[in-house]
Amino acid sequence: MSQPTLEKVSSNKAFGGELIKYKYKSAALGGLDANFNLFLPGNSAATKVPVLLYLAGLTCTEDNGAQKGAFLGAAAKEGIALLFPDTSPRGAGIEGEDDDWDFGTGAGFYLNATNPKYSRHYNMRTHITLELPEVLEAAGLPLDFTRQSIFGHSMGGHGALVTYLASTTKQYRSASAFAPISNPVNAPWGQKAFSGYLQGGVTEAKEQYDATELIARHTEPVHILIDYGTSDNFYKAGQLLPENFLKAAREAGYNEVQVRVREQEGYDHSYYFISTFAEDHIHFHANFLKA
Repeated sequence: MSQPTLEKVSSNKAFGGELIKYKYKSAALGGLDANFNLFLPGNSAATKVPVLLYLAGLTCTEDNGAQKGAFLGAAAKEGIALLFPDTSPRGAGIEGEDDDWDFGTGAGFYLNATNPKYSRHYNMRTHITLELPEVLEAAGLPLDFTRQSIFGHSMGGHGALVTYLASTTKQYRSASAFAPISNPVNAPWGQKAFSGYLQGGVTEAKEQYDATELIARHTEPVHILIDYGTSDNFYKAGQLLPENFLKAAREAGYNEVQVRVREQEGYDHSYYFISTFAEDHIHFHANFLKA
């Protein structure tokens, strides 16, 4: 099957490399246009580079992490490409998808929907794990998809952790997250999303879309870093539940080297928090992407 054509939307030089926005017709998203940003470090002119995928949070687009995350400079120094997909399909025209900020457009939760109402378009897991790598490889871009890692923020932190832990092919070498929704079957955001997107609701989600459930029964070695702030209002409201994830990881036998969860005093849920620890996360992944 022929791959869709990538259309370059914009390009900006940054840190000796290039940040490029592309769009293409996405089969995984029901034939809708999909936008993404790709940062290619300067050394990609001479060699294929490893790929670090960033998943953004609720209401965000492919631009938030690229513009506000403070990831590009550190990635350029390490010689790592950054891939920033969108957070959901756009323009599906499904009744109710634009009614709430935490469900539907901008809130795809990085799953493949099984509720027929959403299953044609809301297939973000397939979009990020299979389709984007295939489209980028077919386009001949200098990316080495045998070396991938994944990270994200909030809903995207959830996406990064579950995509990493649920992979049967060990597609990603490491995962990290800023303020992730760590136990979504027990959080209002997750319960709302799973009840809408999945035919089996929360019960179905436990099998492959909850990081705490997944780490509890995981047996393979892992490389995971999580940061969250004590002044994060969503943490205080019980949406993130990082303690549940940490408890499950320790009970499953994972130590501080394999699963590190850091409580950051006074930080909130914003990109000020993310940008503060951005370089830490890039260096964490570089340890595995460049090994």
